[in-house]
Amino acid sequence: MHTVARDFRAFMAARSRYAEDRLAEAVGNGVGQCVILGAGLDTFAYRNPFPELRVFEVDFPATQEWKRDLLKTAGITVPPNLIFVPLDFEHKSLGEGLAEAGLDFSRPAFFSWLGVVPYLTLEAFRATVSVVTRLPGGTTVCFDYAFSPESLSPARRAVFKALSERVAAAGEPFRLFFTREQLERELRDAGFQSIEQVDSDDLNALYFADRKDGLRLSDSKLGMIATAHV
Repeated sequence: MHTVARDFRAFMAARSRYAEDRLAEAVGNGVGQCVILGAGLDTFAYRNPFPELRVFEVDFPATQEWKRDLLKTAGITVPPNLIFVPLDFEHKSLGEGLAEAGLDFSRPAFFSWLGVVPYLTLEAFRATVSVVTRLPGGTTVCFDYAFSPESLSPARRAVFKALSERVAAAGEPFRLFFTREQLERELRDAGFQSIEQVDSDDLNALYFADRKDGLRLSDSKLGMIATAHV
């Protein structure tokens, strides 16, 4: 129940809820394909309320195999509308992997990309968004990102430093940061037509208002969430 740990868990829950709310909007507009990039232990595909929605889980092969073993051990059935996409980027591009898995590039899709962008290089980020913008209008990507440490207040910088040291010790250091303005330029240059960004204050208003346990995101503002539409 450490303050920072509680805040971090709340942000991870809120970003998933926010992305799934945006996915529900996309499905309501006729989108029938969802790609979860860096799926990890994401559970959406196993509680998917949209029977016609095809879900593609993209992840590193060893990570995906570990997840599939856990699903089997837990007795969780893999739904028929889920497609696993094991992808080693040293041998195959994202576009190639999705095409081989059966993603229809002539139809729009929703991309959920949570907990990944801060660990990427700028080159890898640009390569991924270039795949998203190959799909037609109606395609959406939703992801979270981190502010540059230099832009943070001393208090927020101290929180970030503790978190960055922890993830670096686990072998996955933070690499990529944006300001709101930098990200807006990146996405516009990539070809996205409209962009929304929400911060902790927005997420508190959406999901944490009037909670009796007082759970809410703190002023440390651990991350931002962006939604971009082709």
